[in-house]
Amino acid sequence: MVAELTALHWIYVIFIGLIIGFMVMRRDTALVCIIGIFLIAITATGSVSGSVSSVFNSFIYAITELLSTILVISIIVAMSKTLTTTGINDVMISPFTKLIRNSTLAYWTIGILMMIISWFFWPSPAVALLGAVLLPVAIRAGLPALGVAMAMNLFGHGIALSGDFVIQAAPKLTADAAGLPVGDVLSASIPLVFIMGTVTTLTAFYFLKRDMRSGKLTGSTGVVPGGTTQPAHNSQTLLSTWQKRFFALFVPILFAIDVAAMFVLDLQGGDATALVGGTSIFILLAITLTAHKNKGLEKTTAYLIDGFQFGFKVFGPVIPIAAFFYLGDSGFSTIIGDSLPKTSHGIVNDLGIALAGLVPLSKEIAAVTLTTVGAITGLDGSGFSGISLAGSVAGLFAASIGKGAETLTALGQIAAIWVGGGTLVPWALIPAAAICNVDPFELARRNLLPVVIGLAVTTIAAMFLI
Repeated sequence: MVAELTALHWIYVIFIGLIIGFMVMRRDTALVCIIGIFLIAITATGSVSGSVSSVFNSFIYAITELLSTILVISIIVAMSKTLTTTGINDVMISPFTKLIRNSTLAYWTIGILMMIISWFFWPSPAVALLGAVLLPVAIRAGLPALGVAMAMNLFGHGIALSGDFVIQAAPKLTADAAGLPVGDVLSASIPLVFIMGTVTTLTAFYFLKRDMRSGKLTGSTGVVPGGTTQPAHNSQTLLSTWQKRFFALFVPILFAIDVAAMFVLDLQGGDATALVGGTSIFILLAITLTAHKNKGLEKTTAYLIDGFQFGFKVFGPVIPIAAFFYLGDSGFSTIIGDSLPKTSHGIVNDLGIALAGLVPLSKEIAAVTLTTVGAITGLDGSGFSGISLAGSVAGLFAASIGKGAETLTALGQIAAIWVGGGTLVPWALIPAAAICNVDPFELARRNLLPVVIGLAVTTIAAMFLI
């Protein structure tokens, strides 16, 4: 039995349109989401006080759902700062400097290392871990600073962050919005992430080598005049050489054990996140207490504060948007109450069923739309603030065409993060641009064509996978 569309459904649709419109205009959407939550609540309950409370309750619901993700990212950032401060990261990366003998090896070595490290530490900390050590080596090997920044961007903020296979922050957001298990979205994203990453990085490498041969791209292209790259921390007195070597081996071994445990014990979603987070805490404690000795207790707290500041800064804009989109599915009854018609399957599912009756959507139209919606949501430069919208729209379209929810959700996630997570939007490129001392706008221009080509190929591939 199909539920009829009510005022609640139309308000939800109108505010999805408003959120997309504000994102296109590069304006913040938190106020729009809050107004949308209030209007949906007051329409459902008729109570002003209850609706005001629902806004607050929606934030509590969103934070509760996202808390494990925020915590693990905060802890990982705190741990990565200890690695940088103590100089352990230099020792971890130093063996790979021997591989960087020419510009080709520099591009692929830095890129692949960035991807692997970003899976465990997230891209922004990974840029700091890699950049200060490998940038001078790459430049000596003939790869311009702009090429180094491209490699870190495309492999870290692109491939690693869009798949997010280990920490699972991105698939958690999109899966919740689409009403799917995290594991299903992860599985569906693997071929799409592989296709997107392969096409984009190969295309970028081709253009990079072509322009280097023609002289269009030189060592000074895009470099900010008078700037300096971020120096490595002075860590000479914190740990001895053998201690650095021990932790440089100890840290990757622990994370390798975590990955093995995930496969053997079939850990996904929250369980996998908790394993990585707990391991990161113990690494943080071990390094900090060893390096800072009597000041270890205070330094532990200081590192954690730095991590939490980063975590909530990244997810601050996400919480109001996630709160709004949780109303489309599982969060409605918890936040507002049982105010939907008894025949309703949830706002998003109702809209999808109604849309199927009005417009016979095809999987091709659905794939193109999800890529477009994902790219639009990334225009705010976060990459994460709008992926709940991508998941919600994917759920709506999948209900309409009757299949492909996981693939559409993964496609929207990939498009949103590649555009907004740090490869195309200039203000999201600042970490990599700063460490390489290049202009973020020039870096965005170099990334534009490879990413657009990658998105086009990935969208076509998704049509066959739905």
